[in-house]
Amino acid sequence: MYINFMLGQNKNNYVSYWLLLITLLVAIMIIVGGLTRLTDSGLSITRWDLFSGIFPPLSLRDWEKSFALYKEIPEYQLLNSSMTLEQFKTIYWWEYAHRLLGRIIGFFYLVPLLYFSLRKIIEKKYLVSLYIILILILLQGYVGWYMVKSGLVERTDVSHYRLALHLTLAFVIFILLLWNYLNYTVPKSSINNKKLSSYLPILFTSSILLQICVGAFVSGLDAGLIYQTWPLMDKNYFPDDSSIKNLFSISVFETPSLVQFIHRNIAYFIILLFIYIAISIYRNKNLIYLRSITLIVFIFILLQTLLGILTVLSGAQIILASMHQIGSIFLMTASIILVFKNNRTS
Repeated sequence: MYINFMLGQNKNNYVSYWLLLITLLVAIMIIVGGLTRLTDSGLSITRWDLFSGIFPPLSLRDWEKSFALYKEIPEYQLLNSSMTLEQFKTIYWWEYAHRLLGRIIGFFYLVPLLYFSLRKIIEKKYLVSLYIILILILLQGYVGWYMVKSGLVERTDVSHYRLALHLTLAFVIFILLLWNYLNYTVPKSSINNKKLSSYLPILFTSSILLQICVGAFVSGLDAGLIYQTWPLMDKNYFPDDSSIKNLFSISVFETPSLVQFIHRNIAYFIILLFIYIAISIYRNKNLIYLRSITLIVFIFILLQTLLGILTVLSGAQIILASMHQIGSIFLMTASIILVFKNNRTS
């Protein structure tokens, strides 16, 4: 019986390590994707070759062929016509790394999942969720190419709507992976702890996801390059190149200044909501088990706010903008753990 118990424990450990690995790979994928966007590298590979695309150009002839394909699109013709082959290689490697990571994630998720399923190592109650994640990973590959296609014909950049969809879906996959990892790894508490109102941590986490989505709009429209001041936008709270009524028009997400305004104000809402949650937790002695993760969330939200301000003041300098995106991963991770701990009690 002891041997069977230990074998069962080892099997659970394998599944936990696998889920943790994929979660970390998706986080790295988000970071590399952000840098691919920030370095304007996303259109450097103009074809989607699922299998042959695994290998980069291996000879000068191959490089020249890839460069020739890039020369056919508007981004090169209108913006980068003076680009050399060596400069092209730099942006190519960013996009190649991003696509290669996608393939690695797909492979390392699919093969172990099939193995664990066939060997009945994973409990049935987890399988549906894990196969939904598989579908989302496959869908993400299509969405990525759908995004790239938007910048190959008439535009010099990808559609910011498709960029937002691509990034938001990546975070949805990350959230589901992290939740399954926690659900599979952390035993349910035997202590009958009281909960914070469930909707508050969920609203907080949903607001962060919304902010990430709007952040993609900011990136896609280069909205971080205007109004490089804080706390005011130039000398006003509201951007002076628009009007309040435009906030309620269908073109709101086509206007960079309004997108930046929305991004700023969602941040203010998140901070105020967190303050309310933190006060509720620290005032209630029955919620003491949530205090440590609340402190961690506070640290990350403070860092993320500071990075957001510095990114604006610097005109979206690449290192700061990338750190700001990395900060969103840490903040989302901490908020998910807060939701999990609040819902994991007996």
